[in-house]
Amino acid sequence: MKKMMSILLALALSLGLLAGCGGGNGTPPQSGGDSSGGEEAAPKAAAFKLGGTGPLTGGAAVYGTAAKNGAQIAVDEINALGGIQFELRYEDDEHDAEKAVNAYNKLKDWGMQLSLGSVTSTPAVATSVKNFEDRIFALTPSASAIAVVEGKDNVFQMCFTDPNQGSASAQYIFDKGLGTKIGIIYKNDDVYSKGIYNTFVSKAGELGLDIVSTTTFTEDSKTDFSVQLTDAKNKGADLIFLPIYNEPASLIFQQARTMGYSPLYFGVDGMDGILTLENFDTSLAEGVMLLTPFNADATDERTTSFVQKYKELYSETPNQFAADGYDCVYAYKEALEAAGCTPDMSAADLCQKLMGAFTTLSFDGLTGDGMTWGATGEVTKSPKGMVIKDGVYAGMD
Repeated sequence: MKKMMSILLALALSLGLLAGCGGGNGTPPQSGGDSSGGEEAAPKAAAFKLGGTGPLTGGAAVYGTAAKNGAQIAVDEINALGGIQFELRYEDDEHDAEKAVNAYNKLKDWGMQLSLGSVTSTPAVATSVKNFEDRIFALTPSASAIAVVEGKDNVFQMCFTDPNQGSASAQYIFDKGLGTKIGIIYKNDDVYSKGIYNTFVSKAGELGLDIVSTTTFTEDSKTDFSVQLTDAKNKGADLIFLPIYNEPASLIFQQARTMGYSPLYFGVDGMDGILTLENFDTSLAEGVMLLTPFNADATDERTTSFVQKYKELYSETPNQFAADGYDCVYAYKEALEAAGCTPDMSAADLCQKLMGAFTTLSFDGLTGDGMTWGATGEVTKSPKGMVIKDGVYAGMD
């Protein structure tokens, strides 16, 4: 009996010691900052929940993936500084408006406080309506259609708008004397392409550019461009303006070569990233010109650091969309600091403060210096003329 009592007493003592090590109430022991018994790591600071949608799969994935990757690099850099913290989440919208709204709703359920909107224009038109209704501030990296911001006081853009791209392209072609007879191929069921086309034609008329061929295509006819190219060729177009994304452009280049037609090509920011398009023969893009706010070959410290880091992480050169995503996060950081925002604030309260902060901000980023925003949400910045030469982008100015 005495032996049994001794065993029970020892067992009770052991259980008591275990409970003491666990911190009481059945909770497990807390792990320290390392396994050597050093001090515990400081708790992670509260973070702003930052969400966005973009095409992460499908034909437009080059844009969404780049914007997401650029934003993630910025988040990691900012979080490492120990001040403002971000938690970033992207949802795939497959460049589809309905899927973008579903993706937005997932982010809202997650608790999104700040939005990166959508990467491409057609989905962004749909999700910007939700941003406006829910009073969640949005700064889209690359959705450039006017309809994205029109009538929505809390939706802003990092990229220059479609009208600016169209008029700037016409002015650039005129100033540089790049073509005497202009052909245009645009996508008539895409708000991005139509917006750039309309302002290009208007500005070209003012400048006296000779547009000899204008043809279109749709989502259902974006694989065969023989009719469009034949029309341009027969009418003597020596330069074709392409206000379209890079996937259909790559087919136009290929089909034009097959038919022995070799005009100059001039594109806009949707052309950026074509050199990394899967299974694309980059020699087809030799000599292609485009307007873009970002030059990965620039030699300033900010650009070279970003490009090096992007290459290390993703094994490719970043395009404009990656740089825009990166700039969005840093612009958010500056605006949040200027407005005295904290992560415990509601999305609506943050929205109100950021609307004021962005309209008084002057921001230097990868895609421009001294960027400012008006109350309409449109950014003021200057595009750069680029040409693809020997498989890389080179400045034309």
